[in-house]
Amino acid sequence: MDMISFGTVFLELVFGQLDALPGPGEEVFTEEFAISCGGAVTSATAAAAGGAKAGVCTRLGEDLGSQVAIEHCTGAGIDLSTSAQIAGPAAGITVVLNFAGDRGFVTHSPPRGSGEPPQTERWLSVLRAERPAWCYLHAGWGVPRILREARELGCKVMLDISLGDEREGDVIFECIKLADIFVPNGDELLRLTGAATFDAAVAAATRWGTQLVVTRGAAGAAVSHPDGSFTEVASGVGAVRVRDLTGAGDNFAGALIAALVGGARLTDAVVAANAAGSKAVGQLGAIGQVDVGSGGRPLRPMLFNHGLAGAAGAPRPQETLERG
Repeated sequence: MDMISFGTVFLELVFGQLDALPGPGEEVFTEEFAISCGGAVTSATAAAAGGAKAGVCTRLGEDLGSQVAIEHCTGAGIDLSTSAQIAGPAAGITVVLNFAGDRGFVTHSPPRGSGEPPQTERWLSVLRAERPAWCYLHAGWGVPRILREARELGCKVMLDISLGDEREGDVIFECIKLADIFVPNGDELLRLTGAATFDAAVAAATRWGTQLVVTRGAAGAAVSHPDGSFTEVASGVGAVRVRDLTGAGDNFAGALIAALVGGARLTDAVVAANAAGSKAVGQLGAIGQVDVGSGGRPLRPMLFNHGLAGAAGAPRPQETLERG
């Protein structure tokens, strides 16, 4: 495969711009609403749309979010053969509330079974078996081991973080130094470096030795140089009404990988990534509205053979057990 996205999938319930959040006992209304899915499927969706052979390494279970993700991946041509099927729920559920020009989240993540191995152990086995050209994942505990293995296998790594990850301390910096390309947004980079200005933040982060591509919203992205300077790339940014910022960074990263796989130079690849990020913010949800039970078809029970049989590269039961 050209790329594998490692992580969790989420069912997203997305509410459009609210004038204000409700207080205790209050109810507010919005005319805009969408059901979407996000997490690991987001970057894979953008990569597949860019022509890359993309896969997702995640957990899929007997829950609505997993079924929505599977049906989406089937239609998008995303390979699920590296995903594990488990009994019970696996996908997270996120309520996205858009307000004050940004958004907030309320998320439920199902607990992992007591007998399940750590997800990083599965990721390692998938990495060794598949050896994708690119891996996309977020920094965190247990991830440095994955990144070292990827480096030894010759797989390139695109790494992201989330706002607040800077509180995790040294493990985040360890991950960044092991990646090939680090793709934070401007706010994340400022918090991570503690710098007062964007220029100073890029200069500080450049000393970590990893190529930076920093997303900057409507301004596009900045591509770092070894001397601490950077090139601003605004081409590709479209004039869209911003509806929801959820998943913009993951869409950017997936499109960036697809363009690099296709042979583009980094700055040219960023143009394609800017376009994908612009498209993402013009829709509700990380991948936009999904057709849940479209055409009068009810969502079918999430049984293994029935739910995964139509997915691109769907795993056979034996394969799932071997890799799980």
